[in-house]
Amino acid sequence: MEIWYIFIVVPVLGALIHLFLSKKPKTLNRVTEVLLLWYLGVGIGIGSIFSGLTQVLDPQMVAQSVGWPNTPFLREVGFANISYGILGILSIKYRNFWAPTIIAYAVFMWGAALGHIYNLQQTGNLAAGNIGTVLYLDILMPILFIILLAAYHKTQNGVET
Repeated sequence: MEIWYIFIVVPVLGALIHLFLSKKPKTLNRVTEVLLLWYLGVGIGIGSIFSGLTQVLDPQMVAQSVGWPNTPFLREVGFANISYGILGILSIKYRNFWAPTIIAYAVFMWGAALGHIYNLQQTGNLAAGNIGTVLYLDILMPILFIILLAAYHKTQNGVET
C-alpha cells in the first residue's frame, strides 16, 4: 500500500492554500516556514503515524507490500514511525523541534533506503514496497527537508539572498 500522496501532495496543497489565505508577505522565509510546517506536521506527522499504525496493527499487509517475511521487527519499525510522527506533530507548535525531527527522520529513512537496496541486491526483490516510490521518497524527502530548513534559517533574520 503506497501512501506517497500524504507525504508530498497534501503538504504542498495545504501550504499553497495557507500562503494564499495568509495576509503575511510571501517572502522566501515565509514560504519555507509554511512548507516546513506542512511537511513536518502532515508529511512526517500524520503520514508517519498512519504508516506506523499500519505496521503495528497489520504487519502482514506491510510485509506483503514490501516482499519481506512478516516478523515482529515490523511492529518495532512501526513504533519508530509513530515516534517520528509525534515529533512532526509537535513541530507544528515548537520550532526548536524542526532540526531534531528532520535529523531523526533522515537517519531512519536513509537507513531504510539502504535496507531496500541491500534486499534488492541480495534477493532481487522488485516489490513496489521495496523499490517502488517508497525507495525514492526515503532518499529524497529528507534532502528536501534539509534544504528547506537551511533556507529557512538563512533567511530568518530578514536577510534574503
